[in-house]
Amino acid sequence: MASDSTSASQWTTIEINRDGHVGHITLSRPEAMNTFSTGLAQDLNEALRTLDRESNIRAIVVDGAGKTFSAGIDLSEHADHETKAEFEEWVALMEEPFHTLTEMGTPVVAAVHGHAAANGIGLVAACDLAVAAEGTQFGATAPKVGLFCMGPSVPLMKSLTKKRCLELILTGELIDAETALEWGLINRVVASGEHREAAVELAETITSKSPMAIQMGKEAFYNMVELDYGEALDYSNERFAALCTTADARDGIEAFLDGVPLSADEWPGK
Repeated sequence: MASDSTSASQWTTIEINRDGHVGHITLSRPEAMNTFSTGLAQDLNEALRTLDRESNIRAIVVDGAGKTFSAGIDLSEHADHETKAEFEEWVALMEEPFHTLTEMGTPVVAAVHGHAAANGIGLVAACDLAVAAEGTQFGATAPKVGLFCMGPSVPLMKSLTKKRCLELILTGELIDAETALEWGLINRVVASGEHREAAVELAETITSKSPMAIQMGKEAFYNMVELDYGEALDYSNERFAALCTTADARDGIEAFLDGVPLSADEWPGK
């Protein structure tokens, strides 16, 4: 992966780079299996919002350093808290990226390998798209340690059928990448070691299209999911009309009718 050294930044627990129109975020606590410490959760959330604000970034890939994507929450922090209020504040920080992923306009693709467990599987489900390497294991494993994947259940129930979601969160057992694909948790299974490249390829497919259409369309999708059928159609009409007034629609339609569609760098921008 090429890196733009002039714009590369590094937080304490994640690494961030830009390559063309694609932003890259790597969970970087390999010695702790990229578990969600308070620091990692905050860094990830800040990195997502940072890249979402950058006009040149049109898609983001999130992967994990080392042998695994993410094994969940860092349980060593449990002893730092005592009261219900303290635990609620702690877990709210862990789940903040799940809010951000649905609020931001930039599509995010997870590139998964090794294990995606507990908050790790929640992150996969919360991302807009996901690619996994063969051999990857997924699970809502918290019941094995006396906890429950309540937070990850929220993006999981949006990705899976009721029975599939409940099987994961009630049994706490792992499923393989092929099963995750069959259940609708991920979009692609690729050969071991090729998950990052496959995720970038998917991201670049997005970045070649109208950035304004993608941004407004993603926002509309997440809003329409929560509406009744008729309300969703009415809302979609309003959003489509708004999109029709943009420079992307004007230039994109003109280029299409002229027989020469716009390239990635010719769009007016998000």
